[in-house]
Amino acid sequence: MTPGRTAPDEPPATGSPAGDAAGGGAAPPPAKEPAPKLRITGPAVVLPEVDVPEAHGMSRLRLVQIYRLGSVVLGLLLLLAFVQAGSALYQNERAREHLINKVDPAALEQFRLSSAVTTQDAAIRDYAQDGGAARLAEYRAAVRQEAASAARMRGLLSGVPGHETVFRSLDKALDDSKAWRTAYADRVAAGPGAQGLDPEQSRRARQLLNQVRGDMTPLQAGITALHEQTAGELRSRADTAMWSTIVALTLVVVAALALAVLFRRTVLTPASLLTGRVRAVAQGDFGHPLDVPGPAEFAELSVIIDAMRNRIIDEWRVSVESTRQLDEQTEELRRSNAELEQFAYVASHDLQEPLRKVASFCQMIERRYGDQLDERGQQYIAFAVDGAKRMQALINDLLSFSRVGRMSALEESLDLNEVAQHALDNVAALREETGAEVEIGELPHVPGDRAQLTRLFQNLVGNAIKFRREGVPPRVTIDARRSGDEWEFRCADNGIGIEPRYSDRIFLIFQRLHPRDEYTGTGIGLALCKKIVEFHGGRIWLDPDGHGDDPGTVFHWTLSTRPPAHADSGGAGHNGQ
Repeated sequence: MTPGRTAPDEPPATGSPAGDAAGGGAAPPPAKEPAPKLRITGPAVVLPEVDVPEAHGMSRLRLVQIYRLGSVVLGLLLLLAFVQAGSALYQNERAREHLINKVDPAALEQFRLSSAVTTQDAAIRDYAQDGGAARLAEYRAAVRQEAASAARMRGLLSGVPGHETVFRSLDKALDDSKAWRTAYADRVAAGPGAQGLDPEQSRRARQLLNQVRGDMTPLQAGITALHEQTAGELRSRADTAMWSTIVALTLVVVAALALAVLFRRTVLTPASLLTGRVRAVAQGDFGHPLDVPGPAEFAELSVIIDAMRNRIIDEWRVSVESTRQLDEQTEELRRSNAELEQFAYVASHDLQEPLRKVASFCQMIERRYGDQLDERGQQYIAFAVDGAKRMQALINDLLSFSRVGRMSALEESLDLNEVAQHALDNVAALREETGAEVEIGELPHVPGDRAQLTRLFQNLVGNAIKFRREGVPPRVTIDARRSGDEWEFRCADNGIGIEPRYSDRIFLIFQRLHPRDEYTGTGIGLALCKKIVEFHGGRIWLDPDGHGDDPGTVFHWTLSTRPPAHADSGGAGHNGQ
């Protein structure tokens, strides 16, 4: 039997009961709703103050305090080390500058000073013998050289520590040199020259010059001592700079090691301990302690995680209890459904015999006493017979509906071409009567129940033929296409069609869209189709746009390439009663 399509109090719809094709223009199947995810919601974990353990040891300090204090201490140590190293390098550079740029040039000037005195003596003696102007000019140039060397020595050594002794020797040498020039050389230079030297004057000049030359020895010794002193200071400063640099680098290394130890002690070790203990809890040891020695942050984190663990355990216990209750209710519901299905099956069988008796006795009355009944009596008997027959059809459809999922003979590979042909044979009389054309494309092999899938094709084709347009020969097309792990089928017709607003209602049991006097049926056909498709792990839906502007209806449904889950679980339904 096939379902009706119109309600008694509603006008005919404009869609049609057939399915949609797998070809172009086929509407996509309804989107699958994502599986709901389990979410446990509730208030945030707020620890009462009494639940926070008293801090002790390092846990009294926070990481920011530890690192701030450590940074200040390490920073001060590094600053002192670099200041000391910088000061030592500066002093070393200064000692080097004194030695190279002052003491050494001063020693050179002392040599020039001594050479200038010797040049003065030689030049003035030659001038006294021959009166040459060149000798006189040489003498005066040597005097200027002496003064210039003395001035440069003073300028070079004025900032060098220990220069006082050198300056005293220099002053004495300059005074004696001036005395020699005053007593002898300047007098000779003031004369015409070439006069020779008085022996007494020459002897006196020699004494004064020897005095000047004698002054050069302590001057040279003072400069040499100053050179050694400055060189010693340079070596000392160099050693100090080297050790200061070594100390600074050592402090850098020690600071890095101290920072690494501090980081390991305050972060890595507590984090590793906490990770291990949390992992132990995650692996099922819910009683494993979570207290971790370390800074305050880790202590607080341990307490918070422990509170979360307790809360999860409480939620888990509630969930286990709820699951147990749900399992009990599910089992009770399954038992109740099984009893209802059994009741429907038995009731359907038990109701068949009384209905047959009612129908048969009414027909016997009509045959035997028909000529004695008036028109109204015959009409009453016709009503009774028709009602009994419709009740039989309804019971048979209910029986078929209840058998889906209960009485199943699943096959691993079912040729749907044979199934569809068998369904067409079942409606051969209707096809011949209406002149219907049914075109079936190449159909696949799928796992399923042969009888139920035959009923699926029979109902869809029967509906497509029954809900035809007046004066238009019915035309039905069935085909399929592969879509991932399932096959998508289409059944299209050129009938009266179904309005899109009824796309859900038509799959409900006992729902009719047309009066019974227009189209026969019990209103179970499409509901039965839906139950059969869902039992085989598929979906069925109406495609409101399948024909575009042309009249007709397109149905789509899917069948999985894998056996139904009922086959794997051995659930109720196989060979049921």
